[in-house]
Amino acid sequence: MLLRPALKTMSRSWGLNSRLFSAVAGSEPAVLKAEVIPTNENDPDLLKIRHSTAHVMAMAVQSLYPEAQVTIGPWIDNGFYYDFFMTNNTALASEDFKKIKKAMDKIISKDLPIRREEVSREEAERRIKSINEPFKLEILESIKTEPITIYHIGEGDDTWWDLCAGPHVESTGALPKKAIELQSVAGAYWRGDEKREMLSRIYATAWHDPGQLKAYKKRVEEAKKRDHRVLGKKLDLFSIQEDAGGGLVFWHPKGSKIRANIEDFWRDAHIRNGYDIVYTPHIANVDLWKTSGHFDFYKEGMFDQMDVEGQEYQIKPMNCPFHCIMYKDDLRSYRDLPLRWGELGTVYRYERSGTLHGLMRVRGFTQDDAHIFCLPEQLTDEIVGVLDLTEEILSKFGFTDYDIMLSTRPEKSVGSDKIWDDATEALRGALERKGWDYGIDEGGGAFYGPKIDLKIRDAIGRTWQCSTVQCDFNLPERFDLTYKTSEGTTERPIMVHRAIFGSIERFFGILVENCAGDFPLWLAPVQLKICPVTESVHDYCHEVKAKAAKAGIRVEVDRGVDRLPKQVRNAEKGKVPIMAIVGVKEMETGELAIRRKGMGDVGSFTVDDFITNMLESIGNTKEFEFEGRIDPKPDKPEEPSE
Repeated sequence: MLLRPALKTMSRSWGLNSRLFSAVAGSEPAVLKAEVIPTNENDPDLLKIRHSTAHVMAMAVQSLYPEAQVTIGPWIDNGFYYDFFMTNNTALASEDFKKIKKAMDKIISKDLPIRREEVSREEAERRIKSINEPFKLEILESIKTEPITIYHIGEGDDTWWDLCAGPHVESTGALPKKAIELQSVAGAYWRGDEKREMLSRIYATAWHDPGQLKAYKKRVEEAKKRDHRVLGKKLDLFSIQEDAGGGLVFWHPKGSKIRANIEDFWRDAHIRNGYDIVYTPHIANVDLWKTSGHFDFYKEGMFDQMDVEGQEYQIKPMNCPFHCIMYKDDLRSYRDLPLRWGELGTVYRYERSGTLHGLMRVRGFTQDDAHIFCLPEQLTDEIVGVLDLTEEILSKFGFTDYDIMLSTRPEKSVGSDKIWDDATEALRGALERKGWDYGIDEGGGAFYGPKIDLKIRDAIGRTWQCSTVQCDFNLPERFDLTYKTSEGTTERPIMVHRAIFGSIERFFGILVENCAGDFPLWLAPVQLKICPVTESVHDYCHEVKAKAAKAGIRVEVDRGVDRLPKQVRNAEKGKVPIMAIVGVKEMETGELAIRRKGMGDVGSFTVDDFITNMLESIGNTKEFEFEGRIDPKPDKPEEPSE
């Protein structure tokens, strides 16, 4: 028997912060203690191991398959890959891994030296032609600096080499055989161009020791369970309809509800923090992109132009030029600054089909874009404001652990030394005022200004690039943006680009994987599922639904064709956080018997008390407190009477 709320002798809180996430949404993996393992960015020695292991793998493949030609073999976040062209029209397969790994182990055991050599471009070309590897010639053509560097493994006639900038370990004996694993093989077009040759790409991973490899494999298994593409289909959130074209996202009703909540929160937070929301077109005359420089420097990432009454129009790949011409639409004074304009602007970029990946890499996506036009003396305060807002927004979604990098002036850049120094110091000063630890990426800034990049760490320890804050000295110059100073002179404003999510699509994918589809109560597409025990209570269930929906709760009524246990199982599989069980007794007393996902029965409540309690919980996103008495055996509740 379920006890009545009049017996208010116990209470139970529902935490909705990241620490107590599973207690609310039933997402046990979300509170896994993620083991911290090193990354390429914070462990240069790991990067050397991976780069050297990639060369050893390529050497092993070519020793086993003389018909294999090597192309590129870069390190990636958790390892490396190498692409091979098989001249006999075959393809490498996972069945070959055992043989390849055995050959790699032999090379490592020989402790062969790894040697760097500098040669002229002409000498590099001669050597490549002598071994008849045309892909290497294309790679050589793409290298703009000299001298050309080559790395050799071994000595004498048995040496193996490839074009490479390094870094590497000193000899193959420094590589840990038991911490290396070949993972998968896939087809990949050369240069990502579907019109070019199909290659065999071997993915592999390498770590300092077997313990790190074991921790990584555990993370990979957990990541498979959380794959946003699988969960997106299972929970009916979104789809990629190939009939409409690759890389284009279709948001289903449930996914759209979550997205709308994300965007509403983003918009409200920006307005509270002094931003004005703007909207701009999806296309513009191509001359705008020529003025901004995108047509010259970003043309490969843009779709082709379209003819509109004899003029060329361009579908937009960025929002920033639109904000620039809006700024220029009026005379600006120092009294007007700072201007903060935010836009959830959908942009379109040409990505080759081989690079598309669920929501993480698409052709059409919505940037949570904003641009700030400010005076030089306002810059530090504005950056602090951006970082404060970033922290406010990301923490709402449970992301509180960040890796931060300050990127400084690159070799090729625009703007004076003074403006670069001042802007870099403004970014540095903002980070120090926040008290955040950060690294320095010397020369890693954009050509138009220094920047701060922020990566969020998810529930299983992975990091994702999301937020960025960039100073821009280029677009104000190109668009001749000015303001009148207090002395009546004309100066250029500093323009700040910033995004917090990066893109709605990608952030949504990260969020799905972070919570394994168990969204917090305020985001859940269905917050309440009403489960009727018998057909006679259907009308009452729909009356409750109407009242809850009118109050702003996202609610569904089960069709009632299944018995109650299956209704509950289906709701839990659908990751609905709260269920209301309704039998004849509940209908007669005007109550609801409430269950929490994965936690069993909570107690019985009047409809009004339940709705009030739930709305308070949704509003503060921190606590869901039921003041009803808890059933003493929540794991095996009695079913409501029929």
